[in-house]
Amino acid sequence: MAKVTVDGIEVEVPNGVSVLQACEAAGKEIPRFCYHERLSVAGNCRMCLVEVEKAPKPIASCAYPVADGMKVFTDSEMVRKGRRGVMEFLLINHPLDCPICDQGGECDLQDQAVSYGLDHSRYLEEKRSVKDKYMGPLIKTIMTRCIQCTRCVRFATEVAGVPELGATNRGEGMEIGTYVEKALTTELSGNLIDICPVGALTSRPYAFVSRPWELRKTDSVDVLDATGTNIRVDARAGEVLRILPRTNDDVNEEWMADRGRFAFDGLKRRRLDRPWLRQDGRLRPATWAEAFGAIAARLKGLPGDRIGAVAGELADAEAILALKDLMAALGSRNLDCRTDGAALDATRRDFYTFNTGIAGIEEADALLIIGSDVRRESPVINARIRKRAAAGNFPIGLVGPQGLDLTYRHEWLGEGGATLRALAEGSHAFNEVLRSAKRPMLVLGRGALARPDGAAVLAAAWQVAARCNMLQADWHGFNVLHHFGGQVAALDLGFLPPQGGAAIAPQIQALWLLGAEVDPAAIPQGAFVIYQGHHGEQAAARADVILPGAAYTEKDATWVNTEGRVQRGRLAVHPPGEAREDWKILRAASEALGKRLPYDSLDAVRARLEAANPVFAGPEFVPHGCADQAGPAGDAGAVSDAAFVLPLANYWQADPVSRASATMAECAEVYLRSPQKQLAAE
Repeated sequence: MAKVTVDGIEVEVPNGVSVLQACEAAGKEIPRFCYHERLSVAGNCRMCLVEVEKAPKPIASCAYPVADGMKVFTDSEMVRKGRRGVMEFLLINHPLDCPICDQGGECDLQDQAVSYGLDHSRYLEEKRSVKDKYMGPLIKTIMTRCIQCTRCVRFATEVAGVPELGATNRGEGMEIGTYVEKALTTELSGNLIDICPVGALTSRPYAFVSRPWELRKTDSVDVLDATGTNIRVDARAGEVLRILPRTNDDVNEEWMADRGRFAFDGLKRRRLDRPWLRQDGRLRPATWAEAFGAIAARLKGLPGDRIGAVAGELADAEAILALKDLMAALGSRNLDCRTDGAALDATRRDFYTFNTGIAGIEEADALLIIGSDVRRESPVINARIRKRAAAGNFPIGLVGPQGLDLTYRHEWLGEGGATLRALAEGSHAFNEVLRSAKRPMLVLGRGALARPDGAAVLAAAWQVAARCNMLQADWHGFNVLHHFGGQVAALDLGFLPPQGGAAIAPQIQALWLLGAEVDPAAIPQGAFVIYQGHHGEQAAARADVILPGAAYTEKDATWVNTEGRVQRGRLAVHPPGEAREDWKILRAASEALGKRLPYDSLDAVRARLEAANPVFAGPEFVPHGCADQAGPAGDAGAVSDAAFVLPLANYWQADPVSRASATMAECAEVYLRSPQKQLAAE
C-alpha cells in the first residue's frame, strides 16, 4: 500500500493504482474524457492533468502510477491553466451546435467546459469538418464533434470483441471510423452511445426526439433476455422514448444488449389494447364483462383434467402465480412454462439456474460451453466471459456448431451428442483440462435441452460437472443459460405438469395462454383458447377470447434472471387502452368463475409469492457451492449423436416485442438478409 497526499488529505491506496484513482479515493473530482474505468488507459485527452510535487510539469493522472509519499495538487494555478488550455484545444474544431445536439443536457464536454474551461477562445481559424460515418441502423454519427478520445475504439476491441473501429490518418487529419464502411457487427453497439463523452455517437432511433429533462425516469429490469440487465426507462406523455442501462457490477456492470435497448418501439405496435371475443368464427371487440362471461360459460362444469395453461417466456412472477392458483382452484394440474419444449428438471433449483453467478465468471479458470451461442443468447454475459478470457489462463471448449464467432478464442470439441457423451464418460482430452482447473465451469444452453433427448443432455452435462471438479463445497460450476426474463420464475413456482403429463394434451378442451406463443397446430381441435398478453401473434389469432395484458414496462412486477436473482421492475407508463396488469386480469377472471383468488393488492400477491417459494423473499443472489452431487433424472448415455442446433437464428427478432419493432426489423434486414458492402480487394 502507498500513502499519497492529495490536496492535504492523506489516503492509502494499493501499489500500482493511478494518481487519478488516488485522487478519487480522497474525494477529489478529476475531469476526464478518454479515461473509463472499464477500458484500458489511453492517456490521450490530457484533461486529467494534476500537479505532483517536484514534477517539472503537470502530469496525466490517469496514466501515472502512485508512489509512496507522493504529494498531489488537483486545483493549483498550474493545473487550472493546464486544463483550460486542454479544453481550448479540444474545442478548436468542435461545432457550436449544442442546441440541436442529442447529447445536450447530458454531455461531458458541456459540463467540463463550464467547470474547467475558459469563457473565450483565442483561435480564429476555420474549423475543420469531418464526413459522417455509417455504423449501422442503431448508431448515428456526427464525426465533426469527435474529440478522438478513442473510448469507442477501445470498447469495440476490448469489451465487444469486434475490432472494427479505429483511427485513420494522423494529426489534424485523424478520424475515427470503420476501416471499411459497414454496420458494426456487435450486439453491444448501443453502449458506444453511453461511453461517448460528446455528441459524436448518438442513438439513431432517438435522434431529435426529446431532451433529457423532459423525461420521466423509472428504474426497471430488462426481460428480453435472461441476464436481468438493470435498466432505466425514460418516458414522456405515456410513451417509452428510450431505455438505458443502470450500473450493477454483479449483473451487467454498465453494459446492455442492443435488443433490450432498442426494441422499445415494439411496445406501441401490434398491441392488444381491448378484449376480443370470437363470434361466428370471427374475432370482434368486446367488453371485459363479455369476455369474462364467455370464459365462465365455457369453463363451467368442465373437469379440471380437461383444462390446461401455458405461461410464456416474458410472463412475470405475480401473473404466473395467479394463473397457477386459478388452475388449482379449477382442479387442473395441466401446467407448463416450456414453450420451447426444453427438458428442464425443476426438482432442484441448481438443475436449472446459472449457479456460478454472472460475476462469478471472473473467478473461473476453465469453461465448457454446451449447445449455446452465448454471444447472441446473452451478449452481456458473453462480454463477461470475454473479460475473463482476456485476463489469460482461461481455456474454453465448445460443443456445438463449428465456426461460431464468440469474440474470444475457444477450442471446438465437436458439434453433437457424441462429444458430450465422451465428456460425460471422462474419455475426452478436454476432461483433463477441466480436472486440472481449480474452479472450472460449464454453460449449458437452454436450446440444447429442447430436443427429444433433452433430459439425457441435462443428465450428461451434470455428469460432466460432477466428473470434472465443478461441484465443490464453495463453488458451483454447473450453469444453465436461459433466453428470456420470465423463464426462471415459472420454474421456481413449479409451473410444470405432473410427471409424464402435458399442458397441451389431446383431452384438453380449454387452454389458457399467458403470453405463450404456441404452435396453433399443437392445440387440440375444438379446444376453447384464452389468450392473455400484450402482443397478438399466431396464438392470439387462434384464440376464442383475448384479454389484453401489460408489457414489462407497464407494470410493477417481479422477475428472476438466469442466475436465480430476484429483481423488481417498476411501472414506467400505463398500459394502452383497456389493457390491465396480468395478475389483476386473473383476479377478476377468478371472480367471474366463482373461484375468487385470496388477494386484492400487489403486496398480498407478493406475500403469496414468498409463501409459495422463499427465494422471492431472500437476497437477490448468494454465491453457493454444491452440497448434493446427485444429478437430475435422465440417462446420460442416451444422448443421441445429433448435432446441437442453436435456437436463436434471428437475434434481432426473438420475442413478441422485438418482432413488433420497426428498428429490430431494420437490423434483421441489415445483418441477416442483405450482405454487407465489401470492397473489391476483399
